[in-house]
Amino acid sequence: MVRFENVGLRYGLGSEVLRDVSFHVDPHSFQFLTGPSGAGKTSLLRLLFLALRPTRGLITLFGHDLSRLSTDAMATLRRRIGIVFQDFRLLDHLTTYENIALPLRVLGRDEASYREEVIELLHWVGLGERIWALPPVLSGGEKQRAAIARAVIGRPQLLLADEPTGNVDPNLARRLLRLFIELHKSGTSVVIATHDIGLMDQYDARRLVLHEGRLHVYD
Repeated sequence: MVRFENVGLRYGLGSEVLRDVSFHVDPHSFQFLTGPSGAGKTSLLRLLFLALRPTRGLITLFGHDLSRLSTDAMATLRRRIGIVFQDFRLLDHLTTYENIALPLRVLGRDEASYREEVIELLHWVGLGERIWALPPVLSGGEKQRAAIARAVIGRPQLLLADEPTGNVDPNLARRLLRLFIELHKSGTSVVIATHDIGLMDQYDARRLVLHEGRLHVYD
C-alpha cells in the first residue's frame, strides 16, 4: 500500500529532517509511529498524507509513484486516506454532526444513507449529547473525539493519526484504541503516531521508531 525508498526531506535550505527513510505499510496492517519530540513524526505523516513531496527518494502509494502524479490525481488519492490532525481542523461554522459527515458529503452520498451511521459513531465516541454543538463550545477532548470520528466515518483504506489520544483520559484512550483496532480488522491500514508507551503496550503491533530523522522498524 505504501513504500518509502531512501526518502529524504528538508525544509528550505535547512538540514534534512528525514534521512534515508525506507519502509513499507502493507494492506490491512497496524503500526505505531513513535520517537522523541522533533524526531520527524509529523513530517513523515505529512508525506504519507500527500501534504508534502520528498526532497529526494521514492514514495509509492496505492501503486502510484507520487513523483509522477498531477495535482488532481493526488487529490483523488487523498480521498482514500483518513487523518486525525493534532490541531483537529474542525470547521467552526459546522455542527459536530456536520463535521463528521463532511467526508461522506464530499463523496456525494445522500444524507439519508449515512445519518444513522454518523449518529451511532457520535454516541460511540461519547459525543451523543454534543451532536448539534459547534466546535468553539467543545472542550479539547471533545474536539479530539470529533476529529477521530470524522477521520474514520468513511472507512478509509489508510488511516493516519497524529497523537490521537493526547487530550483524553486513559479510559477513553483505550476505547479510542479499540475503535482503531476494529477499523483495522475491517480492512483499513492504520498508522498511529504517539509518545504514549502505555498505549502502545496495550496492543502487539509493529513499531516505526524515528530517531534524529532516521527510521528503525521493529516487527
